Amino acid sequence: MITQSGQNKTGGRFIVFEGIDGCGKTTQLHLLHDWLQAKMFPQTPDGFPMVMTQEPGATALGRTLRQILLAPNHRDEGVDATAELLLYAADRAQHVQKVLKPKLAEGCWILCDRHVDSTVAYQGFGRGIDRALIEQINKIATDGLVSDLTLWLDLSVEVSRSRRWGRGSGDRIEQLDLAFHRLVQQGFESLAQEHPQRIVRIDASGSEAEVALRIQQTVGDWLRTHAIEEL
Repeated sequence: MITQSGQNKTGGRFIVFEGIDGCGKTTQLHLLHDWLQAKMFPQTPDGFPMVMTQEPGATALGRTLRQILLAPNHRDEGVDATAELLLYAADRAQHVQKVLKPKLAEGCWILCDRHVDSTVAYQGFGRGIDRALIEQINKIATDGLVSDLTLWLDLSVEVSRSRRWGRGSGDRIEQLDLAFHRLVQQGFESLAQEHPQRIVRIDASGSEAEVALRIQQTVGDWLRTHAIEEL
């Protein structure tokens, strides 16, 4: 079993999964949850103190915003890029205050499907909104909260597209063209270069089991580096 040796007084950890649509992050988040649960918290089979969450849509307000943001029937009218940015920020602010910070204060380990890097990649690189404005809004929405570790699942746009369309027509963002998703991929690549201390690239090609093993090895190395020892 792994225990913490005092770096964070609350004991909580905040791990985020990022990547373009279809990269497999949601599946891999659940697989990592099960691996960490068995390795770190076998005495708590109900899942505590492990928490899985997502952006957008983790709160009551967030679920309404998610429907607005992702429903395909908004395509004809179009969602203004700035409005889109602010709606994501509203979801994040609610998520941070009602879920993330309270759970971290309780000592929970949080696995989150998307966070601030998605906003930079999608609304910044994809939509072309000013990066400084996005960073200012993200800073307000997060109230200073930053992930301990971000796992960027790197997969080619072409492969991710084939995966998305294999499971249906997709949501409003997934239905955008390849040019948009290539810009988003460039955004994640740029962020990984800018923040190597926080963002770790994971090769997301191959089978689910192969990717899961890469993630487990990465997280295991990170745990040891950050003074969390296996007993």
